[in-house]
Amino acid sequence: MLAPNLDAAQPLEIAAADYEIVRRAVEYVNLRFRDQPEVDEIARAAGVSPRALTELFRRWCGLTPKDFLQAVTIDAARRVLSQSDNVLDAAYELGLSGPGRLHDLFVVHESMSPGEWKTGGAGLVIRYGFHASQFGKALAMVAPRGLCGLAFADEGEEDPALADMRRRWPNAIYIEDPLATAPYAARIFDARAWSANDPLRIVFIGTDFEVQVWETLMRIPMGKATTYSSIAGCVERPKAARAVGAAVGKNPISFVVPCHRVIGKNGDLTGYHWGLTRKRAILGWEAGRLCKAWGGL
Repeated sequence: MLAPNLDAAQPLEIAAADYEIVRRAVEYVNLRFRDQPEVDEIARAAGVSPRALTELFRRWCGLTPKDFLQAVTIDAARRVLSQSDNVLDAAYELGLSGPGRLHDLFVVHESMSPGEWKTGGAGLVIRYGFHASQFGKALAMVAPRGLCGLAFADEGEEDPALADMRRRWPNAIYIEDPLATAPYAARIFDARAWSANDPLRIVFIGTDFEVQVWETLMRIPMGKATTYSSIAGCVERPKAARAVGAAVGKNPISFVVPCHRVIGKNGDLTGYHWGLTRKRAILGWEAGRLCKAWGGL
């Protein structure tokens, strides 16, 4: 059966500009989440008119602000209600036969050798570039074998974001080359380019344990969530939830490797290396796409 048709995405430059307003709207919604604020109230907080906010959200995720709020609410409720010791396995099984996997990124991955990681990437050439995305500026980093890094930065924070990523592999050779990284960014942020027949190739550079955790993250389908303790069980380290949390926080390939789908055992979103507002925005965007693809809420 063919997947439902999702309408064409707007140019990423427009989506990136939209995100600055969306970010303010999402922050306000988080503060007033239980009050279910009306569109005009959200619009005032975001600094635009209700009509402009509605048009913006249609461009950004294909939904009205009210539909978006409802999608986020239902998604959060499902996450809290679905908590169990085997939530990751359940999510994986559901994802294989349900709509979540149809609209997720199709990815193949490999890992650098432990020796390459221990030397801090010595001799490894990494090309990088900043690109527009639905969630602000995206920093894409590409090694000879595929995408090795993806980070986010707010406007004016590009240099700290690059420095943060470079600290992960301090001895690598870095070359600014947005022409080399642009095709990766386009494939990642335009869902029309997600294809099981032409998967995105990524490369993990980390310890054996970190790679295990990151591989487990890739089993969480869109629209699902899991906990640190569930991941610890999957990597056969049931008492290592804290170590798992550290590895999740070090995930160098955001969005593609969905660390944003990991939540606390009590249902709290907990931390996110690129900011909780961005995490909420990504989860809301994913929930909105799934709701829209399958005929609404």
